[in-house]
Amino acid sequence: MAEPRFDSVPEVREGLKKVDYLSDEGIAGIVYLADRLQKPILVEGPAGTGKTQLAKSVAEMMGARLIRLQCYEGLDESKALYEWNYKKQLLRIQAAGKQDDSGSDEWDALSGDIFSDDFLLTRPLLEAITADDPVVLLIDEVDRVEVETEALLLEILSDYTVSIPELGTIEAKQIPMVFLTSNNTRELSEALKRRCLYLHVDYPDLEREKEIVLTKVPDITESLADQVARIVRSIRNLELKKSPSVSETLDWARTLLLLGVNQIDAETARSTINILLKYQSDITKALRELEDAKSDMAKDTVAAPSS
Repeated sequence: MAEPRFDSVPEVREGLKKVDYLSDEGIAGIVYLADRLQKPILVEGPAGTGKTQLAKSVAEMMGARLIRLQCYEGLDESKALYEWNYKKQLLRIQAAGKQDDSGSDEWDALSGDIFSDDFLLTRPLLEAITADDPVVLLIDEVDRVEVETEALLLEILSDYTVSIPELGTIEAKQIPMVFLTSNNTRELSEALKRRCLYLHVDYPDLEREKEIVLTKVPDITESLADQVARIVRSIRNLELKKSPSVSETLDWARTLLLLGVNQIDAETARSTINILLKYQSDITKALRELEDAKSDMAKDTVAAPSS
């Protein structure tokens, strides 16, 4: 078993904080265990909650190279694992001249030559397990691939070896840190889930989102960061087509800062909420909610007894 990269959960949490990823104890704990157990992490949760950023931040914290396999419908072995450089092979054959009836030995030698490492195009999975330097492998949006490709991923992640008929079995030089992200667009196989440690990343709570805004948006005041976090939290409680992601929260906070806003009033919300929400029905619903909240606050103020 390889030497552990982290000594404790607090070390992981502190390391992530240094690269501006504000994790909680649960996230840091799973990263620590994945390192110790040499298991992949399956990260599920709503879109825009920082699943991909977690892998990027762990790579940055480790000083490791990030290798990313972006999954999509139709992804196959040639794009995920390896393929032969057919153009280069053809040029090599042409350069060697045409085979004749007496040239079987030459052809055997040529065949062995063109099916060598020099003609192999490594894709992310093979690149990750054959790398000499430390790497973090990110298999992003794994729920988008077909079942057959999922089976290929499972095979690779089970023993970190690749069988190439022309070259034989290639074993991993190291066990990379592996993250698989999923937006739950389809149910993943039980076999793949068993192979991984499971982490659900949800939207941050109020205080953590406020801290993220303060960390990621320089010069923002604590008061404005608090207003942003509270409004976003109230909007996420609505039935929306798409709730605002953390990155959209940050975009909104940066927009308000650029506009010189110190207090978010109804007019400010109305003119900037398209930064936060991307469907007109969601915008209408959110503005109605904010207007109702403002009216309720005004009623409470009027009803409050004077001192």
